[in-house]
Amino acid sequence: MTSPSMNPSVRSSRRQFLGLSAALAAGCFVTSRPAFSASRSANEKLNIAVIGPGGRGHENLMGVSSENIVAIVDADFRRAAKAFELFPNARKFSDYRKLFDTPDFFDAVVVSTPDHTHAAPTSIAMKQGKHVYTEKPLTHSLFEARSLQETAAAAKVATQMGTQIHAGENYRRVVEIIRSGAIGPVTEVHVWVGKGWGGGELPQEFPPVPEGLDWNSWVGPAPFREFHPTYVPANWRRWWDFGNGTLGDMGCHYMDLPFWALGLKHPTKITAEGPALNLQTAPIGMTAEYEFPAVGSQPACKLKWYDGTMTPKEVRGRKVPGSGVLFVGSEGEMFADYGSYKLYPEEKFADFKPPAPTIPRSIGHHQEWIRACKTGEPTTCSFDYSGPLTETVLLGCLAYRMQKPIAWDAVNLKCPGTPEADAIINRPYREGWTL
Repeated sequence: MTSPSMNPSVRSSRRQFLGLSAALAAGCFVTSRPAFSASRSANEKLNIAVIGPGGRGHENLMGVSSENIVAIVDADFRRAAKAFELFPNARKFSDYRKLFDTPDFFDAVVVSTPDHTHAAPTSIAMKQGKHVYTEKPLTHSLFEARSLQETAAAAKVATQMGTQIHAGENYRRVVEIIRSGAIGPVTEVHVWVGKGWGGGELPQEFPPVPEGLDWNSWVGPAPFREFHPTYVPANWRRWWDFGNGTLGDMGCHYMDLPFWALGLKHPTKITAEGPALNLQTAPIGMTAEYEFPAVGSQPACKLKWYDGTMTPKEVRGRKVPGSGVLFVGSEGEMFADYGSYKLYPEEKFADFKPPAPTIPRSIGHHQEWIRACKTGEPTTCSFDYSGPLTETVLLGCLAYRMQKPIAWDAVNLKCPGTPEADAIINRPYREGWTL
């Protein structure tokens, strides 16, 4: 059976990408003026529309609840019930497109929907001059990630991708130690997450759509399929049309650390391994190896990802916990996770004193974005940074789906010699649900 997302009719070309870039450069927006004017007081509250306030989105809703929550959008009103209760005066929508029909009452948007509906509302918001906070991964496809970077640069609005751990103190100390040269130049990184979003076959029976669920809006730009509870509320991550498995779910969190510490951007070759390809669902476990070119003082580097059933119990002979990152340098190694780090060989670093902190303490991931909306100050995970990170994560999924090593031409968004990748790089959109 052919997956809808493998539709060869998708238009993914150099001409299309350049056309988008030209349109952005020409200022093809409803408005390119940021909604929260610099003339307004930084103490004045933002009017925020929240798209997707359930699950992970609830934490984002609470993260911006110091401001005025003026709209709540969710295709599943059952999932939004708590948000409706907390903010009874907020306008309610099940279709995010309706929100943008009357954009004058809000300044900024938080997008915490399933991955396949990240890009469109984020893009529309920025073209209307709205600031945007979008949950990780930034997008579902590579073309979407690049287009949002271009749109954000042209719109000059405040952006932040929801990699909340980026605001933590431990990540800052790890970045400072790696950059200090304590373990020497890093040429190898291992990243693993013992989680498994994958597996499953297409349902054969279709129960009625539950009351309160606007299924057409939930499917949004993806190829339409009949409702089944296997997709909602969380298992959509397993399905290629809606998510990108464990790598798509967790890659931006854990690969963020080497990206930040080493200044990584675009890999040139990607190889992935795992079980036999299922055209509908991601694997229950896989690996992906990325090759990054040398940039400035950072030498060429290989980064290997492991997840699910292929998560290692040992990395380079060291027993490791269920998730983490291991940097390999010429003078030693460094393990890190969300809340801790350790240097090896232990005897060599027994008396190690970390460098004095140089990266300022974060005021909080959501608060960074709120401040940026009001003052124009930069955020730490703007789309300029998080776009390439998301692209790298998605390239691992792409290599797995191609079932062979791929080269990557980041300038043209192409896999040279692999034209069949175009249908995934730039997926087709269902009519009426455009980027």
